[in-house]
Amino acid sequence: MKNVLNDPVVNVKGIGEKLEQGLNSLGIYTVEDLLFYFPARYDVYEIKPLSELIHDDKVTIEGKVSSEPSLTFYGKRKSRLSFNLQVEHVTVKAVMFNRAFAKKQLQVGDMVTLTGKWDQHRLQITVSNYQKGRAKSDAKIQPIYALKSDVSNIQIKKAVTTALSQYQDDLQEILPEEYLSAYKLPGRLEAVKHMHFPDNHQVLKHARRRFTYEEFLLFQLKMQLLRKRKRESTFGNSQDYQAKDVEKFVEALPFQLTAAQSRSLNEVMTDMRSPYRMNRLLQGDVGSGKTAVAAIALYATITAGKQGALMVPTEILAEQHFQSLQELFADKASVVLLTGSVKGKRRKQVLQEIADKQADIIIGTHALIQEEVVFQDLGLVIVDEQHRFGVEQRRVLRDKGLHPDVLFMTATPIPRTLAITAFGDMDVSVIDEMPSGRKQVETYWVKENMLDRVLQFIQKEVDNGHQAYVVCPLIEESDKLDIQNAVELYQQLQEIYAPKTAVGLMHGRLPADEKEEVMRKFAANDIQVLVSTTVVEVGVNVPNASVMVIYDAERFGLSQLHQLRGRVGRGDAQSYCILVADPKGEVGKERMKIMTETTNGFELSEEDLKLRGPGDFFGKKQSGMPEFRVADMVHDYRALETARTDAQQILASGALDENPVFQKLAQYVYNDKIVKGETLD
Repeated sequence: MKNVLNDPVVNVKGIGEKLEQGLNSLGIYTVEDLLFYFPARYDVYEIKPLSELIHDDKVTIEGKVSSEPSLTFYGKRKSRLSFNLQVEHVTVKAVMFNRAFAKKQLQVGDMVTLTGKWDQHRLQITVSNYQKGRAKSDAKIQPIYALKSDVSNIQIKKAVTTALSQYQDDLQEILPEEYLSAYKLPGRLEAVKHMHFPDNHQVLKHARRRFTYEEFLLFQLKMQLLRKRKRESTFGNSQDYQAKDVEKFVEALPFQLTAAQSRSLNEVMTDMRSPYRMNRLLQGDVGSGKTAVAAIALYATITAGKQGALMVPTEILAEQHFQSLQELFADKASVVLLTGSVKGKRRKQVLQEIADKQADIIIGTHALIQEEVVFQDLGLVIVDEQHRFGVEQRRVLRDKGLHPDVLFMTATPIPRTLAITAFGDMDVSVIDEMPSGRKQVETYWVKENMLDRVLQFIQKEVDNGHQAYVVCPLIEESDKLDIQNAVELYQQLQEIYAPKTAVGLMHGRLPADEKEEVMRKFAANDIQVLVSTTVVEVGVNVPNASVMVIYDAERFGLSQLHQLRGRVGRGDAQSYCILVADPKGEVGKERMKIMTETTNGFELSEEDLKLRGPGDFFGKKQSGMPEFRVADMVHDYRALETARTDAQQILASGALDENPVFQKLAQYVYNDKIVKGETLD
């Protein structure tokens, strides 16, 4: 049956070709798009005392005109009207732009109601709306839509009103009655009406609750269907590893696994033994022992008669893993290294060993999945976070006829709500405890006037045989931001520390081979102080580095600061992180305070999410992050958890396909491009 809500938006009465083009520019192409183009915010013309008004907010005040309005003209047809208003025995200045006609309407002694932007410092309101007389006590909540092009707020309101009248019988319920009843949610038509034209805050709140749940449920159903489809498409992927050999290997390790490591390892091993392909994210703080879990999983895949691969972001990190895994496996496995630097005869030899299955474990950069690399029987691929195994890489492996188990590792502790949402098509394992005996990095927040002491402290640590990172946000001078930059800082520190202490420079604009060379020198202690931009947060393991100084620390999010802090504290020596910052706002000060109080990455990530929102967590347009119209992953995390549980139950019971009550919901789920496979790798 045809869904008339998919009709082009021009079918709504009163919408002509020009308005249709304007609506298209807002992403509104169909009637359904229009009905679900909810307001970005709501204006409530509510009179509040001056003491409760917030600087820069849109506010409404009422008072008596106490001075003759003064009108000045500037530019072509531009004017500025200003007058004083007596509000609660306080004189407030009112300014109106391009409202010259209002001069004749406003007289001294008139009572007026003004709405506009409030300037707390000047006691001034820049007026956007005004009316003579007192404010109406029953003033409605006004929807304000996100607009661009030539479409006005009034046009959208009118178009939505007409569409609701014309198509309301076609706007059918998609949630089963039992869910509406259990969660006390309004019906779909009623909720759409209240989102656009709420009579009061209560009905708006319930309409938002309804669409928050609906969005999360649809998303979770799609993600879990996708996960199920991916799993079932790789049936026959079981790795029959030798459990006793793996147990002996674990017992022979020079350390004991933590409870969190053991739990994560069990989850990984269960996936490897299952008939479906593993698609798992292993997340844990820096130093929590992810690599140990990875090494055991690689050993298990060897005992199953298959090859294993570990893909990391940089050559130097690949070399470090190669050395440590060679020591760990000794004669139990053949470990080879494949990076861009492995050339000539050695490269041919390595490629031959991989093809002949003489190589059990292959460590390298993305060179591992290039055309010339032919695996004989690849069972497990482990990927470091900076090479989030994308669609293209998965396709490359599939084209080679390979469907290995895939384990992603990330040292960015991702809050549970984000992990559920961004990685909805993956299983997630968490290592949330640190190995015993590991020294915590001491963190201090200092202002710029203490820089001399900080630089002296670095020299003291270097004199004791240690090394230091000094990180700052920009590479070169910026007109926009007064931030210490890496090049200038490098030059300053060279002058301060030379010739006794070697200072190096590292930033994103350096060619890859130069970056590698700088990091090699730092790892070898040929450079004692490394000035860097944030490229160093992914990098190399330098156990000798004991100091991390971060300039303009208020410019970074908590998670990024924590990642940077994780570069030190990798050896036996006590390590230190010094945040140089002078944040102006309360949020910035709060972030610095939190950093000095906890080294728990998961606690920090939750706080970061509250303070900054999910956009900054993965970058503004991270491909894995869905955009919801109403739902907010941070504030609505309980609804997200509920929707996830409900989605699991619906799919497990087969209700989506078999129960007619779920028919409308199923249409929305199965019509999605991702679920249909149109954008699937």
